[in-house]
Amino acid sequence: MYINNRKNVLNRMENQSFAVFFSGIAPLSTADEQYPFEVNRNFYYLTGIEQEDVILVLLKGAGLEKAILFIEPVDPVQALWVGAGLTKEEAIGVSGVTDIYDRKDFEAVLSKYLQDSRAAVFGALKYLYLDLERRDLRHMPTLANQFGDLMKSKYPNLMVASIHPELGELRSIKQPQEVEAMQKAIEITREGIEALYKAAKAGIKEHQLEAHYNFVLNQHGVKPSFGTIAANGSNATILHYRKNNALIEENNLILFDLGVQKDMYCSDITRTFPVSGQFTERQKAYYEIVLEANKRSIEFLKPGVTFKEWNDFGKKVLAEGLIKLGKIKDESEVTKYYYHSLGHFLGLDVHDVGNYTKPFEENQVLTVEPGLYIADEGIGIRIEDNVLLTKDGRINLSKSIIKEVKDIEAFMKK
Repeated sequence: MYINNRKNVLNRMENQSFAVFFSGIAPLSTADEQYPFEVNRNFYYLTGIEQEDVILVLLKGAGLEKAILFIEPVDPVQALWVGAGLTKEEAIGVSGVTDIYDRKDFEAVLSKYLQDSRAAVFGALKYLYLDLERRDLRHMPTLANQFGDLMKSKYPNLMVASIHPELGELRSIKQPQEVEAMQKAIEITREGIEALYKAAKAGIKEHQLEAHYNFVLNQHGVKPSFGTIAANGSNATILHYRKNNALIEENNLILFDLGVQKDMYCSDITRTFPVSGQFTERQKAYYEIVLEANKRSIEFLKPGVTFKEWNDFGKKVLAEGLIKLGKIKDESEVTKYYYHSLGHFLGLDVHDVGNYTKPFEENQVLTVEPGLYIADEGIGIRIEDNVLLTKDGRINLSKSIIKEVKDIEAFMKK
């Protein structure tokens, strides 16, 4: 898979070009403590390697392509402290890249390829592609940003371009191995949610209930794909509520937005359920509106549909439900109670890369997550599934996670 992924990237590169990808380095947290290392997802997509401070170089010339990995040699002393890294043989086995150099040789080897005599094999290298993602001006420059600045100063005739958009489009089309990993993540999520149904009760804190979910993940040796949202009552009307420390009160609904990272691929599921095991009539009325929007929006999804068409459809279903209930009088008022998009791409990242300006395509995976947030009644509801687009429609990958009122109440009663 990684060989094919690299081939697809090379196909999008110009002749006489090279691309450089960094696995990343964990920044310092405080003193000698580092933040947990998270591999750059585009680097992983091209290599399957999760190790810190590894570099991939792709070279492309007329009729010739080459991949090179630069990796730290195994250090026996470091192995005693934090464990051994990959050997060159192991790196070859994981990535399929057969040209492996020591990390310290990166600058020297790259310099040689940029010399006229060595570059003649690929043609004089004119283009440098980097993963130049920047979501905010305030964010620290990435290794790729820093390397791009360095290369522009050292080789002013080199044309530097971002290959991030191309990688986003490639990554958005999931391969069978990727879907399989996501399905495994979803099934672990299902088991964790069922543990929440079983343990739910008033009088404990949100994080105490969340602990039952975390226990299931620990049993499977996986970690959450993002910070869990555990929000009961009016807390559920805050989209990204993260405190998870409020007392769970009798007769409240509780919203859990959570996921699993399995083999680097993510699930992202939301379920809302009554702490007491029984919906009140008012809770049920709102819940059924969201559930209808969830199910109909899943059915609406298929290749060729645009992001805007899909969002407008889900929003309209919610508005119609609120009008019928008497909560609003006009569709435009729905924004008082629903203020986010219907979903997003899912994959190596929870909010995965992909082009939202193009119609949806076969083998993309999206979340479907309509919600209603009725602050004046202390009710917040979101129902989220993970859906794979197929040639003729879609498959709900999370259909095993119950969401009908009768099924939730029966499960919790049992």
